[in-house]
Amino acid sequence: MNNNNGEVTVVPKDQSVRVKPTAMLLLGLDHRNETRSMNTDVLMVAAFNPKTKSAVVVSIPRDTLIQLDGYSSRKANQYYNRFMIAAREQDGLTGIAAETEARNDVKEMFGRYFDIPVQYSTVINFKGFSDVVDALGGVEVNVDMDMRYRDMADGTDIDLKAGLQELNGNQALDFVRYRKSNDGTQESSDFERNQRQSQVLAALADKVKTLSVAAKLGSVIEAVGNNMTMDMPSKEIEALMSTYFGISKENIQFIPLEGTWRSPYVYVDEATLSEAKSALQAKLAE
Repeated sequence: MNNNNGEVTVVPKDQSVRVKPTAMLLLGLDHRNETRSMNTDVLMVAAFNPKTKSAVVVSIPRDTLIQLDGYSSRKANQYYNRFMIAAREQDGLTGIAAETEARNDVKEMFGRYFDIPVQYSTVINFKGFSDVVDALGGVEVNVDMDMRYRDMADGTDIDLKAGLQELNGNQALDFVRYRKSNDGTQESSDFERNQRQSQVLAALADKVKTLSVAAKLGSVIEAVGNNMTMDMPSKEIEALMSTYFGISKENIQFIPLEGTWRSPYVYVDEATLSEAKSALQAKLAE
């Protein structure tokens, strides 16, 4: 796991994640050599509270139409890539500098969307997610439908049967990514994928509770390797893990944004967006 901050930052004790509620943007990056994509197909905003050892996690459908003053209207999963392109082409930045600017821009945008300050961000690619699941010995989930899809262009080969079962890392990734079969049947909406993402996170939280923290923390960190980066100072990453590692799924409130699909966008229902904003704000204020 990399801290791409590039600097040694000392956070005052009273501002540390050990004692202060914190909001973080979680991005699952579809970045494969076969596709060269940089879209963020998993988007979540999480608020953590150290006093109550609890969290709120809001899942954002990837095709959500975002409309905010000062920003071009587009799908939620396109912003990180667009900000990265702008950092490189308009600002002449490269490497970590370009990534840092893109992260800051996307944090500010989603912070405005939910009316909260978003301090940190985590970006994990498909390989990192799969390796974390494997490092924890797999994950038990209820697969909600038969899933069969192949794409020779990017190597996708999803083949899952419905029912409660233990999935390895690659299977868990297939589970949360599945959209439809090759013949267009058994379609899966953004909302169903968000529910699956929440189910997998809750199951992973439960799995961690049954394991030795000391034994597994190192294996998880090793598993993500260069496939996950955080813009949080290194000491704060350690503080975050020690404070919340092993959190019970009963103490995590999952809120998937709901809405209406009208191609090519998801139009989020204002009532569920309001609920998500209130829950995030309340968690940061506890």
